[in-house]
Amino acid sequence: MSKRIILTGGGTAGHVTSNLALIPRLKDDGWEIHYIGTVDGIERKLIAQASGVEYHTVPSGKLRRYFDVKNLTDPFKVISGVGKAFALVGRIKPSVVFSKGGFVSVPVVYGAWMRHIPIVLHESDITPGLANRITAPFAKAVCTTFPEAAKAIGAKGVYTGTPLRETLFTGNKKRGLALAGFNGEKPVLLMMGGSTGAVSVNAALREALPELLTKFDILHIAGKGNVDASLNRTVGYRQFEYLDAQLPDAFAAADIMLSRAGANALSEILALRIPSLLIPYPLSASRGDQILNAKSFEERGFAKVLEQEQMTAKTLVKAIESLYHDRTYIAGKMGAEPVSNGIAGVMKQIEQYAIKS
Repeated sequence: MSKRIILTGGGTAGHVTSNLALIPRLKDDGWEIHYIGTVDGIERKLIAQASGVEYHTVPSGKLRRYFDVKNLTDPFKVISGVGKAFALVGRIKPSVVFSKGGFVSVPVVYGAWMRHIPIVLHESDITPGLANRITAPFAKAVCTTFPEAAKAIGAKGVYTGTPLRETLFTGNKKRGLALAGFNGEKPVLLMMGGSTGAVSVNAALREALPELLTKFDILHIAGKGNVDASLNRTVGYRQFEYLDAQLPDAFAAADIMLSRAGANALSEILALRIPSLLIPYPLSASRGDQILNAKSFEERGFAKVLEQEQMTAKTLVKAIESLYHDRTYIAGKMGAEPVSNGIAGVMKQIEQYAIKS
């Protein structure tokens, strides 16, 4: 059996980006790479950007924690998906399966387990998502972004960090300042709330602009549809819906950062050592994973946290000023953390459990 791997994960971009980060290393190490996702999921669009990866599809129902009439039919999609995955695994004959989670991963993991193929999972958050909770019993190892998660998982838990694309580390501060039109005389505050932005944080930041702009230049990645055209001529303030290839330069230009507390964002913040103020999604709008993620970073000295319920323009300014004051200490704490980019740690688990030819 040659070195052949099946990657899976989908439903959100966060369930795909780690796989994208692993693909160049897998190619360099001589792996033949297959990806199993859904027909119309975001994973298909994202994986299409990676050359040399054969994409396969399986049907899969969504895993919901709430009542929906589709809960009555989606289990049959999962069963169908298991059958299709079982057949695909039998045809591909992989040495190992690596799953990043999301609902599409469930039938893939089941199908691989039925074929006696070793499985390695990755969990981004402190508390496992539903798909990983369901599939963890069938895995050889569960790689984690947070040390607390590895400890909670037990013998299978391995603290590896999150695999990050190498391009993340190619940013240039001069290019980042030029992108925003800043002269470098003031420190730069970078605000990023995810691919769709963070509406409440965007609003608070904009309300606080008159005071913040006396001390900072602000590069604001607001999310799709969230640019405020009335602020386009504001001196020291530059906004974008999103950045892709230029994002590493924006990171390089940032002295401090304002962010939500998604696991992928925190992994990037830690790897790049950017002192940050985190505003996690409140429990009313999530399963609480961002609150726990932010608490972990705060307790380890990697960031400061402002709960959304306490966020106003006034409290935001105060928290940002406190962050800037303590930036050197926070950067030092992050610099002392031995785990940053998780590629090496995850690859070690893949190599350890892969069936040897």
